[in-house]
Amino acid sequence: MGKLAVYRYVAMMFLVIQVVVSVFTFVALNGGDVTPVGNPARAMLVYVLPLLIVANLLLLVYWLVRRRWFYAIIPVVTFLCCIPYIGTLYQIPFFADKEAEKENGIKIATYNVAMFGREVTGFKAQDILAEMRSQNVDVLCIQEYNEMSGNKKNSETYKEYFPYMAVGREDMVIFSRYPITRHQTMLFEETNNSAMWADIQVKGSDFRIFNVHMETTGINHTLHQASKLQAKNYDVSDSQLLSAIYGNYMMGMYFRAGQAIQVANEMRQSPHPIILCGDFNDVPYSFVYNTLLGNMVDGFKECGSGFMKTYRGSNKKPVRIDYIFHDEGIKGLTYYRSDLTYSDHFPVYMKIAL
Repeated sequence: MGKLAVYRYVAMMFLVIQVVVSVFTFVALNGGDVTPVGNPARAMLVYVLPLLIVANLLLLVYWLVRRRWFYAIIPVVTFLCCIPYIGTLYQIPFFADKEAEKENGIKIATYNVAMFGREVTGFKAQDILAEMRSQNVDVLCIQEYNEMSGNKKNSETYKEYFPYMAVGREDMVIFSRYPITRHQTMLFEETNNSAMWADIQVKGSDFRIFNVHMETTGINHTLHQASKLQAKNYDVSDSQLLSAIYGNYMMGMYFRAGQAIQVANEMRQSPHPIILCGDFNDVPYSFVYNTLLGNMVDGFKECGSGFMKTYRGSNKKPVRIDYIFHDEGIKGLTYYRSDLTYSDHFPVYMKIAL
């Protein structure tokens, strides 16, 4: 009788855990539908969605081993509801990419170049340009751009391949092989980040290309400041460090939310089809992702393949924070990244049909 009671107690505990994990998963799936201002806990759940999905799969294995078929329905239903989210991180490999590359279209690239490492020889900037040539890129959106490499202007190097250039704030630029007819800078309040757009005329068709760079998470800056204090023999406790990281991350999340709303409002005014590129500094299904996506199409979900990791600074988990979206009236052909190591980001490419 004692063993039976223990068995029932363990089963009940696992059922409670299952219900809690499933509820948290559903809340996380909808966490990006509300602004993080006033809803920080709900917004933060989006960032642990991969862990919640894994937890549901482990619980499913438990119910199957125990042959509790009825309870196994709960994680199965939960997992099925997560499939659209999983599609933002992984797509079944598509083997027709080579054929799609042959179709008529233009190729867009977005790349946070991290100021070209502030190196003085110009090698990184020139090597990145060579990569864009090899990928047949027509429009290149750069974040954290640096004009000078030593005593040479990078724009002078790039103009042979990209004859047209639009500059936003000094660290934002759009290079194009097609004429740029208009462009505008969008400044964000209380932050050095910004966005811009440029109208590009391609074979009789006009597109408005948005290039955005959202507020950073602040984690790297906090860790750097802590290291500097420790180097000066200041005592930085783990609790203080975690508190600072959390505070800066929440502040960055609030800033990004306002910036996303500002860009989304600007996109609604566009008279031309939109292609949105940039470093969002946020994950899929977050408020920033959902707000900027709106009724547009996530290029990776449309024609990407495999896992999509765009941030090199996180080696232990796939983090996707760089994106290319487009209007529903535009057809995507290919979507991928290349493994350049000149920045803490990878460049992302998308070819759209004309």
